[in-house]
Amino acid sequence: MAIGTSKAKVSASVSVRVRRRLRFVRSRTREVLKIGKALVSTKHPFLVHIIPMRRCNLDCGYCNEYDEVSKPVPLEEMKRRLDLLADMGTSMITISGGEPLLHPELEEVIRHMRKRGMYTGMITNGFLLSKERIETLNDAGLEYLQISIDNVTPDEVSKKSLKTLDSRLEWLSQYAVFQVNINSVLGSAVKNPEDALQIAHRAVELGFTSTVGIIHDGNGQLKGLNPRQIEIFEEIMSLGKSSFSRFNDFQHNVARGKEHEWRCRSGSRYLYVCEDGLVHWCSQQRGYPGIPLAEYTPEMRHREYLTAKYCAPKCTVSCVQQVAMLDNWRGKQTLKPMPMSPAPVASQLVQIGSVRSES
Repeated sequence: MAIGTSKAKVSASVSVRVRRRLRFVRSRTREVLKIGKALVSTKHPFLVHIIPMRRCNLDCGYCNEYDEVSKPVPLEEMKRRLDLLADMGTSMITISGGEPLLHPELEEVIRHMRKRGMYTGMITNGFLLSKERIETLNDAGLEYLQISIDNVTPDEVSKKSLKTLDSRLEWLSQYAVFQVNINSVLGSAVKNPEDALQIAHRAVELGFTSTVGIIHDGNGQLKGLNPRQIEIFEEIMSLGKSSFSRFNDFQHNVARGKEHEWRCRSGSRYLYVCEDGLVHWCSQQRGYPGIPLAEYTPEMRHREYLTAKYCAPKCTVSCVQQVAMLDNWRGKQTLKPMPMSPAPVASQLVQIGSVRSES
């Protein structure tokens, strides 16, 4: 019997449902206001991915975003970086990694983000979640959490399976007052594409939103799906609750291996700030521009806003694509990237294999 079909119904208490609804309404209101602000002005970052911890407790065979030795960024340094981002007018921040739950003061990082008025999200593999940790994340003010699940049962490539994570998903369904999204994956490196459909149905059954990512190569580039995978992709996209991530056409092009025309605003409206405090285009283009956040000026952001990215036509990094929707209709890109030596951080990261799943 498929995982999830024999499970007893999971339900949250009345108090959790009330707290969840209140946080959802407040978060969605703030999100709408921040989108409105971004439509009015292009002078501030809309979304920033920030890395408080490069180390991870897993070693998935496709991932090039972790190492096994890094120490957590000290809390005071994280606060300093968050203050710099807040002063830029940043709307939303997603904490990523590595595995952010390894950071010993993660909840204080989240509290500081909320204190500075920024929408607060996190991407995690979920393995370190417990009932108690979920409650501390509730109390800290987390608004959004995403877990990517790669398969139904673990294999030699990935341990992020429905079988190993299902109990934690049930705890989230029972105790989390923040929004939870489950991201499944499709692509040539996925052994059993039907797994993605089962994962998506389980997510909706538990009351979560569900998205699907498409495996791309180590440079975040395009890999089309076969006909059955496209059917699964379209079905998952139609499941359950609507979310901002569905309001785009590029994913349908990606699924079919088609290049797409858009204006990537990485380095401007979207920033990727690594554990060393350097600004990069995105997780798949680490090393450029490689400038310390404290030295990253409005003029630099404006230049990147107008810079055409060579990797854009075949990009599959959905978060950057979604941010670009704010500005695809304006700000024609006429500049080229400036010549620059890669930052040292790029060579320090472990490059494991040729593909990774959608962030």
